[in-house]
Amino acid sequence: MNHPNPRSFGAGPGPAPGPVSGTAPVPSHAQGPATQGSAQGPGAQGSGGARTDGGDAVVGALQAAGADYIFSSPGSEWAPVWESLARRHRDGLPAPRYLDLWHETVAVGMATGYALVTRRPQGVLLHAGPGLLQGSMAVHGALLAGAPMVVASSESSTYGDGPGPDPGGQWYRNLSVVGGPHGFAAPWVKWANEAGSISTVVNMVTRGAEIACRAPAGPVYLNIPLEVLLTPWTEHPIKPVAQPGSTVSAPSEIEAAYAVIAGATNPVIVTESVGREPGGLAALVEFADALQIPVVEPNSAVCTNFPRNHPLHAGGDLEPFLDTADVIVLVNCRAPFYPPSRRPARARIVVIDEVPHRPHIAYQVLQADLYLEGGVTATLRALAQRARTDGVGLSRFAQPRREAQAARRSADHQALVESEQKAAANPNTIDPVLVAARLRDVLADPAFQPAQGTPDDPVIVDETITHSRVVTRHLMRGTPDSYYYVQGGLGQGIAVALGVKLAARHRTVVLTIGDGAFLYNPVIPSLQAAKAHDLPLLIIIFNNNKYLSMKMNHLRFYPQGAAAQTGEFLGVDLSDQPDLARFAEPFGMHGETVDRPDGLRPALERALTAVRSGTTAIVNVRVSR
Repeated sequence: MNHPNPRSFGAGPGPAPGPVSGTAPVPSHAQGPATQGSAQGPGAQGSGGARTDGGDAVVGALQAAGADYIFSSPGSEWAPVWESLARRHRDGLPAPRYLDLWHETVAVGMATGYALVTRRPQGVLLHAGPGLLQGSMAVHGALLAGAPMVVASSESSTYGDGPGPDPGGQWYRNLSVVGGPHGFAAPWVKWANEAGSISTVVNMVTRGAEIACRAPAGPVYLNIPLEVLLTPWTEHPIKPVAQPGSTVSAPSEIEAAYAVIAGATNPVIVTESVGREPGGLAALVEFADALQIPVVEPNSAVCTNFPRNHPLHAGGDLEPFLDTADVIVLVNCRAPFYPPSRRPARARIVVIDEVPHRPHIAYQVLQADLYLEGGVTATLRALAQRARTDGVGLSRFAQPRREAQAARRSADHQALVESEQKAAANPNTIDPVLVAARLRDVLADPAFQPAQGTPDDPVIVDETITHSRVVTRHLMRGTPDSYYYVQGGLGQGIAVALGVKLAARHRTVVLTIGDGAFLYNPVIPSLQAAKAHDLPLLIIIFNNNKYLSMKMNHLRFYPQGAAAQTGEFLGVDLSDQPDLARFAEPFGMHGETVDRPDGLRPALERALTAVRSGTTAIVNVRVSR
């Protein structure tokens, strides 16, 4: 497929970045007259007498849905959309900004990162069935991450045998899919359908956007045949999509749950994704503080949910609590126990989640005793308020909880300090812990903060595997939207980080990634997007020259096997990789490789300086394990 020269197109500058919390304002272009567009016969005319068609319907519907951007890895079916955008730009009419991108994973991944920060659905255009398949891993990642978007591609409904413009022989020979691409998209999106008529395309797009942003948020897919895109359509103002309403747990349910939680002697909170809820992190802090309950963020956490430096943060391992807790509160926690049948010894389980049973999870066990299925942020605040008005119920429990958690925190902090000291003691090799600790220190160093204005609040996007616990434990992120773990298959991290940066241009965005994951990424299209759209990233590669997770799993299944005896571990060796930092060179970016501890901090400082000056930097760190 030949791609046009990449540029971003729009009627004006992109949307203003959201506040530090990451919640961007509703764009002004979403406002308009409350009249629905409709289809008309041949010869439909738009502004200036131009012919309007299904491409205009798609653009208008995405505009009404509040999409700031259309992320596209383009195919020839989208000429009607391109014509609509060209006409809108010529005539000074509003439209979502359009980004041409060189790979489907980049288009979907950027939409994911952008939606994670803004929490608004964006448009993604891919090419037919093959382009959708190429982007499918990233679409599935968006589903797991809870990133709303409307993904669309096309097919032909006539294969050249119908009236009207000729769609082209490629649809007949190469691009057709039996049952339509919406058939194979269905398992990895929230909703998949075909817009088979110009009469339904607008409402299909806007309804898709509404489904995408409701809990649990995620991608939807729409197959829009080329013949529909080319069908004449009379342009009318399209009613803007309304914001979703809120759900509230009944007061009696709140009271019942409060009685269970407040009466516990050793409760614990577990959360994976409350930070994805607007105001969720602050509400969880308020709730935990009010009842003095420790909070566990398990290794399955997808974002920042609770400040790592908060006295009530109890680390990432629930196992120590399973036999001692008498109440476990699961807050937006889809998979708290492993194996799923692992039952707590005596705890009652309270689940606080708007959609506790995720439809896209094949097997899920929560062991629940009580559900609160209202809006999570509002529910947590209601429980906190109830605790503050309870003058008696907590007094005999609060102090023992504080003391027990203080002892846990002290031991955890001491272990963290000792691990960093041990990592720094070796003058010849770089331990991954040292990388995370030095990166944390450089990002916090006042010398690298902006001279004026709000201090930087960096965002970490993590696509490591064997080093992910090191990253979360030692980087200590604690503000809203300051950490995201890339969901689904490896190979999306750079694109997701670019989308985060697009939504939060005022923040430094750092991608931590293993060498294996880096090699899975479409590196050249991703770096091109970073340069073309002025999205500088700090990319830190934890490079151990291997797929370490492959070896670990081999040994887990065959600890005394032939490979353990001979050292022949297949699927592991990456020692013949090129110098990954040199991928920066063709794009005029900053790149360097570090293999000694004394060179680590200076390299990180040079890289951060480059990023703050507007240039992506790649630091390839050769780690010892």
